[in-house]
Amino acid sequence: MKFDLIDARTGMQEGFALLKSVTRKTGKNGADYLDIVLADIDSELPAKLWSYNPELHGEYGANQIVKVRGTQEVYRDQPQFRVERIRCALPEDEVDFAQFVAAATDEPEAMYAALLKIAGGFEDEGLKTLVVELYTQRRERLLSFPAAFRLHHAVRGGLLWHTLSVVKLCQSAADLYPFLRRDLLLCGAMLHDICKLEEYSVAETGLASGYTVEGTLIGHLVKGAMLIECEGERLGVPQETRMLLAHMLISHHGQPEFGAASRPLFLEAEVLSQCDLLDATVFEFHEAQKSVKPGEFSRQQWPLNDRKIYNHGGTGAFCPRVLEDTN
Repeated sequence: MKFDLIDARTGMQEGFALLKSVTRKTGKNGADYLDIVLADIDSELPAKLWSYNPELHGEYGANQIVKVRGTQEVYRDQPQFRVERIRCALPEDEVDFAQFVAAATDEPEAMYAALLKIAGGFEDEGLKTLVVELYTQRRERLLSFPAAFRLHHAVRGGLLWHTLSVVKLCQSAADLYPFLRRDLLLCGAMLHDICKLEEYSVAETGLASGYTVEGTLIGHLVKGAMLIECEGERLGVPQETRMLLAHMLISHHGQPEFGAASRPLFLEAEVLSQCDLLDATVFEFHEAQKSVKPGEFSRQQWPLNDRKIYNHGGTGAFCPRVLEDTN
């Protein structure tokens, strides 16, 4: 990774970096140190902060942007950064997260507006009001949240990216199968992951560092159904509609072993589950393929049933057209 300033005389380097991971450890001499991985959008660099004192150096967690000063060394034939000074990035630093954090291919504001435009076209006034209300209440977090902790769309803005992709797939399904209840299907797609906003602990960078207590104990499927019941009743959404929508949320993972509280038990619930799975799977396949050269296989991919994925050389950048023809 590159640093902004390099002192030719002392070899000191200085700049901003993402703390991809940070662990407090104790050395053989009994002194604490921080074992760190610094990163930017293109690369990573192992680092150490020796003789760590939280009162002197401050306390840090994964997915923070920090300013560091130190020297690069070589340890066991690998580069390593020795941190001499460190601090959290400040608002006045005007750090561009795009230099350090992977992000959705489309602008969050545009994706958010596209989703509200689709909801605005619903014939069902109750579902329209529900989506607009829930999105408006959560706008700021929706603009930056990832869709996952480590797996598909685990990037800044990934939640809107994945949601809009699933909505577009559901629109295509509704066009192909006009007997589907279109508004119900699209509403389910827009809200199926809404409670990931409560499930993950997310830093300012837009990356998840873990699960909240509520996310661990309840999870976004059941929490989403609870939200639909509470807010839907308040907004006057009919009880049967609330029930159908809640079922779509608790069943969209498809199988109990994947976290679903129920298997999908009506058609729109099944279509949502399949579209959700398709978008996640396409992302995982693409990430696996781009990790190796054409003609090679990836390592075994846990999200893809431990398959080794082959790069046939025809896979371009992952940039789905989620905005260009949104109705």
